[in-house]
Amino acid sequence: MKVLVYSTRSYDRTHFDALENGLFTFEYVEDELNIDTAELAKGAFAVCIFVNDDASAPVIEKLAAYGVRGIAIRAAGHDQTDKEAAHKFGMHVANVPSYSPHSIAEHTVTLLTALSRHIVEADARVKQYNFNLEPLVGFNLHHKKVGIIGVGKIGGITAKILHGFGCELLGFDPFPKEEYTKQYNLRYTTLEEIYQVADIIVIQAPLNAHTKYLINKTSIAAMKDGVVIINTGRGGVINTQDVIDGLASGKIGALGIDVYEKEKGLFFYDHSANKTVDPLFDRLLAFKNVLITGHMAFLTTNALTSISRTTLANLSSWHKGEAAENEL
Repeated sequence: MKVLVYSTRSYDRTHFDALENGLFTFEYVEDELNIDTAELAKGAFAVCIFVNDDASAPVIEKLAAYGVRGIAIRAAGHDQTDKEAAHKFGMHVANVPSYSPHSIAEHTVTLLTALSRHIVEADARVKQYNFNLEPLVGFNLHHKKVGIIGVGKIGGITAKILHGFGCELLGFDPFPKEEYTKQYNLRYTTLEEIYQVADIIVIQAPLNAHTKYLINKTSIAAMKDGVVIINTGRGGVINTQDVIDGLASGKIGALGIDVYEKEKGLFFYDHSANKTVDPLFDRLLAFKNVLITGHMAFLTTNALTSISRTTLANLSSWHKGEAAENEL
């Protein structure tokens, strides 16, 4: 039974092939799913997609016409998929809600610690035999107030790590978890208080109607001067132009992101020979106090193994005529 895997990279193929159970034949394409590439899925039982694929209603209609019966999202985020349209055409949709929250939480703290101690700039200077420390004065994380927006499994592990650093933790989430308060002294509060008092703001929220451009010129204006912002949630939670303005004015002291609102078509590809023209992204790159990674917080062997196993379990349930455990 054919499953077409879109947006494939070598690490996807390696981990999916290692877990094949004889039920499915995985076919891999590097192309992203969109209205033009949907025809590649002709005759497939299901498609497997990633964060920047396009599973909007028109694309889903084409997939359904080609006989596709399910959309397996190999990620937690599912804002790229119109699940209502899929249900209308009788298609299953499932995601991988928790693959390795430690991977993303650890990457989040990596961005923060690298920025707090100017690690990237320090490395570049040493490689030039420049050992002048004048521009490299950093700050301790100990006793810093950190506001975590989106305290799910990833946010909870981030809280655990930062609690170990001795940070004072604030959290905002529609579904507060008492165990995080007990274990890590995390205090749930409002977004307004986080903006007003947090030295560091960590974003690990999904992208939806409530979080789109949550970080904008108005919320930035309410933040402390020199605030550090880390985003490993979704790019669209941040209004990039407003953050650039905040960096230019000094209102934002540092920015670390693994996601970008216009990353589709940019991230996951090698553009070194012919750089993609993106004025906003180029402006971000010009700041020494900005650290960007290309949506790689998930990229560990642990996470990739978990993603492939859970995706296979979702597909197997559909094969049996059952809803998947992670059905959306």
